[in-house]
Amino acid sequence: MQTSDSDRISSLAELEALYGTVGTASIRKEVDYLHPHYRALIAASTFAVLSTSGPGGLDASPRGDPAGFIQIADDNTLLLADRRGNNRIDSLRNILGDPRVALLFLIPGLGETLRVNGRAHISVAPELLQRFAVNEKAPRSVLVIHVETVFFQCSRAILRADLWNAARHVDKSSLPSAGAILATLTQAEIDGRQYDEELPQRLKTTLY
Repeated sequence: MQTSDSDRISSLAELEALYGTVGTASIRKEVDYLHPHYRALIAASTFAVLSTSGPGGLDASPRGDPAGFIQIADDNTLLLADRRGNNRIDSLRNILGDPRVALLFLIPGLGETLRVNGRAHISVAPELLQRFAVNEKAPRSVLVIHVETVFFQCSRAILRADLWNAARHVDKSSLPSAGAILATLTQAEIDGRQYDEELPQRLKTTLY
């Protein structure tokens, strides 16, 4: 899709003129530490998106576990275990080149989300790994995140998406399965039917 240069916003002045003045609440809600109210939101969250940037590009990675899975070490530090996944380690590669990270926390049933920006490093300290062990299985690494800014996001996006409404859940059969996607992209090098049949058990046995 092509757009005219005259339709593009190309300066901060144009952007600010388009959107107007920032409300007082939008400014005052941002702090540089984990306020007790923000701690409560983090403790209740079961899902977050971790965003990173590196030489290879951008990455947004889903992270989830029981509530409190991202632990609060102190007023300026969060700890996030790197659970088992596909071993692409896109986020970790990025952090090695650029420590800046952003987190978006979702809390089931709540419209507001929480946003955290900061810098991270990858730790393999034995005491940290054991701190996050599940069923005696420790993660391979833990992200230590130094918090720089924290603020909540209003509920408009969640309300527009009607995200927590079970009646809006999509029927899985109406969409291509993981196996179907892989079979198509690999020109049947990967057996899609077999992949789908084995996936539930594989997920169950490799969750941690």
